[in-house]
Amino acid sequence: MRMRMSLGLAAWAVATVAVAAVPSPERPLTAPKSIVSLVNPKAKPVAVPDLFETRGAAGAVLSPDGKTVVFSSNISGRFNLWKVAVGGGAPTPLAKSDERQYGAVISPDGKWVVFQSDIGGNELYDLYAVPLAGGAVVNLTSTDDATEQGAIFSPDGGLIAYSRKLKAAPQSDIWVLDPKTRKARALTHEAAANQQWSPAAFTADGRFLIANRGDVNQTGSAAWRIEVATGKAEKITPGDDKHLIGVADISPDGRLLAITSNLQSPQEQAGVLDLKTGKVRWLKPSPWEEGAEAFSPDGKSLLYSINADGRTSLNLYDLKTGQSRALRFPPGVDGAEGQHPFARDGRHILLSHQASNAPLDYWLAPTGAGAPIQVTGLAAASLDAKALPASTIVHYASKDGTVISAVMVTPFNLKRDGHNPAVVIPHGGPTGQTTDAFNRTAIALASRGYVVIAPNVRGSTGYGKAFQDANIKDLGGGDLIDEVYAAKFLTATGYVDPKKIGMTGGSYGGFMTLMAIGKTPDVWAAAVEEYGIINWFAMLEHEDPRLQQYERGLIGDPVKDKAVYDATSPMTYIKNAKAPLLVLQGDNDIRVPKGQAEEVVATLKAAGRTVDAHYYTQEGHGFAKRENQIDSLQRTVDWFDKYLK
Repeated sequence: MRMRMSLGLAAWAVATVAVAAVPSPERPLTAPKSIVSLVNPKAKPVAVPDLFETRGAAGAVLSPDGKTVVFSSNISGRFNLWKVAVGGGAPTPLAKSDERQYGAVISPDGKWVVFQSDIGGNELYDLYAVPLAGGAVVNLTSTDDATEQGAIFSPDGGLIAYSRKLKAAPQSDIWVLDPKTRKARALTHEAAANQQWSPAAFTADGRFLIANRGDVNQTGSAAWRIEVATGKAEKITPGDDKHLIGVADISPDGRLLAITSNLQSPQEQAGVLDLKTGKVRWLKPSPWEEGAEAFSPDGKSLLYSINADGRTSLNLYDLKTGQSRALRFPPGVDGAEGQHPFARDGRHILLSHQASNAPLDYWLAPTGAGAPIQVTGLAAASLDAKALPASTIVHYASKDGTVISAVMVTPFNLKRDGHNPAVVIPHGGPTGQTTDAFNRTAIALASRGYVVIAPNVRGSTGYGKAFQDANIKDLGGGDLIDEVYAAKFLTATGYVDPKKIGMTGGSYGGFMTLMAIGKTPDVWAAAVEEYGIINWFAMLEHEDPRLQQYERGLIGDPVKDKAVYDATSPMTYIKNAKAPLLVLQGDNDIRVPKGQAEEVVATLKAAGRTVDAHYYTQEGHGFAKRENQIDSLQRTVDWFDKYLK
């Protein structure tokens, strides 16, 4: 029987309240009928290629002299490194390749850029170097059996610290490399299979490296001080390793650490740890997730973020007065860029800004008076923000009364007649969050008349530890019910036909899509899944060892918890699916192997269901090449147009 929303508004809100609700920050429920479709005579469907004429970006860094920004973008159709002058001008390519390039850092003398790149999406990254002025690219690590990521320079530029993981091993260690001789050595020698090391910052004299060590499921972490010459390490953060404590930066005088932790409250909070006294000064408590970012060059301020219900702002905390003030940007998602987002004179901060109808660009925001400086212009000229439907954050109650936040995009010019199609978009993870960012899928669908909702169901980050842990050993259980109640909310607005609701998502969102059509088949009229998990047992046998540890933390031991694995695998339910399904998959996916997608297709074909699939060569977990991004989104739109309209 199809689940319907036929109760009145007030009765619906009250009927869902239950004692077993998962705790999270308090939010008032949104009245479904308060959602309004605005009138806009200029509104029209956005061409899918136009959405990708708006270039993607994946991280930026400011040069030491403050004159150049290096960033990763798919301007050429591949995510490669580009540079642009802060004073204006067109970006120029820095390192050209058919492979993706991320994680740029610049040497203290401003001469070299170090970055990471893999081959065909295999996630076996090497570290490379290229002159900032332009020139030949040099492979610094050249390892076929390991992945190197997260590079940072020592203050004199004589060493590069990075995280290194063997292909066959689950844990990672910290290594240091001399960029001149290319000699590398290990600083840590981790024995525990579920522990990961990552470098955070060098002390000013270069003698010590501050590093983070934590488990892959992010249930406990601590910071350590490592003597670079000997590798001798000591733990420097308080607590029992059962809470999260992560270091982002060390103050210029070496006395203070910028930390983020849930030691003080269920929600992550920013603080300053005094290394001499061992005491932590916590910033003003917030119901929302905080994150420490970096100290100012003069050591007087701390940059930190607040993720308030999927909208992120950057703030400056005065260490002397204890007062905070926000950097002024419109609502959306702001992010500090690079290990040192401050210019050396402390007058500007490099950040990214985006919103539901504003693509990501990089800006220099003043720390004092003055207007922000836009560094990049990645948006396509054909995209007019005024012609794009804006998002809103809505809150609804799930079956047990748990309050769920969601990003909702309502198309222009809809009639409240209950005849419109809609699409639910689950996020990846499951330890992830949908933020109020530029979402090409949502824009493509909403501009074509689909009401779009992207819920942050239980298991999501950003709403406290209890909420994040609420779907452990229950993947596709309570969180799927939260997705179903998103569909109920859509119907309750009066705009949406309950027989015209689809779902699409990638990775864990793909898993959720498969679980939804198999476990709640009467709710969904069509589905598109991208590289989603179908069988946790099969995935455990073939995936990367680090991901095996992550999976065990979510589901348990495959022998002792076999019943949990069966209950949380879409393969248990997929034969019940009724909705036409499109499967999109990369050939080289090391997280969700291609065989999982093929198993879905074969099973549904044998059951006589409507199913189609497309496989992308030289793509891994997610599609990085522009032509494949365009093709996959166009196929998604065409599928929903065929089966929901």
